[in-house]
Amino acid sequence: MIIGVILFVLALVVPDFYIWDAWLQPNLSSGWLALWILPTAAILFAFFAANRGWAHNTFMRMLFAMVLLLAVPKLIFTLLAPWAGWQTGVAGAAIIVALLAYGMLWGWRRIITRQAVCTSPLLPRSFDGYRILQLSDLHIGTFLGNPKFIEKLVRLVNAEKPDVIVFTGDLVNVQATEVLPFIHMLGQMHAPDGIYSVMGNHDYCEYGRDHSALNIKRNQRVLEYIEEKIGWHLLLNSHVLISRQSDGTDKESIALIGVENISKPPFPNYGNLGEAMKGLPAGMFKVLLSHDPTHWRLGVLHQTDIALTLSGHTHAGQIKIGKFSPAKWAYHEWGGKYTEGGSMLYVSLGLGGTMPFRFGAWPEINIITLHSAKRAE
Repeated sequence: MIIGVILFVLALVVPDFYIWDAWLQPNLSSGWLALWILPTAAILFAFFAANRGWAHNTFMRMLFAMVLLLAVPKLIFTLLAPWAGWQTGVAGAAIIVALLAYGMLWGWRRIITRQAVCTSPLLPRSFDGYRILQLSDLHIGTFLGNPKFIEKLVRLVNAEKPDVIVFTGDLVNVQATEVLPFIHMLGQMHAPDGIYSVMGNHDYCEYGRDHSALNIKRNQRVLEYIEEKIGWHLLLNSHVLISRQSDGTDKESIALIGVENISKPPFPNYGNLGEAMKGLPAGMFKVLLSHDPTHWRLGVLHQTDIALTLSGHTHAGQIKIGKFSPAKWAYHEWGGKYTEGGSMLYVSLGLGGTMPFRFGAWPEINIITLHSAKRAE
């Protein structure tokens, strides 16, 4: 995390001083320097303020917009101009601006479906081919002016005909009331084994302007009520069993476990995996819903027999070019499928964000199909 912050600051500061020293200083007086570095100072302040929780949602939008429209083009110019000339640098920066404009105007609307397979010897045969549909990071307040996005999402979800739907956190941005205009739409989602959700860091509603404990608690309770009203079963450090009839007379079951948010600072940490797993036998196939993927390596992998963990949170930085995303500077596991020690983690790139922008890291629906593997003798 510290290395990522250092790289971020360098990516802001180095282009500023290079462009000033090589291209602007010969033509401008030193009095213009303060004006030139002002946008970078504003970006750094917004970054600091957002991480301190000061009007988090507002400063995150400011940060995201300024980085995309100002910092990234300057960085591209700095990478190109020294060896290819200022014309090439300007052209490269202009291309980047055009691509980012696409992400702001259309990229956030482009919902895709991604498939993954989880194979485990712990999975009962009766669940072979079982399909879990994962949604994550909707940040529904961002779509208050664009309800057609939610209508399209619900239509695509139901067309997949999954066995169960899970939501891995961040339904809202700053307050529970963001969901109210969408209650009917979200209530149209359906799956035979139900819809289950967990809390993400935004769902604790701690990023609004009113930081009072009373207001935060009120928002949390309202959000819990709304989720139940639309037919989502919120798992708060708890679990449910999903059962199927086997070839014989007995039923076979898998466990769906949901923890409250477990994160590294500055994000809140309210989860209790031990409490959520209480009473579950060893060797049962377990699916964990945990918003932040850092939890997998810190508290799940090599410490439990959980076969599949589903997370979100990273958004892949809402930018992905090939296999690169800036999210990899902050997260070891930031998007897609990861396997280690008989355990699988799937990190959804999510659907929304506090700012309506996506490029490469398109909004996604995730289908995870379960397959049973022969147990080792």
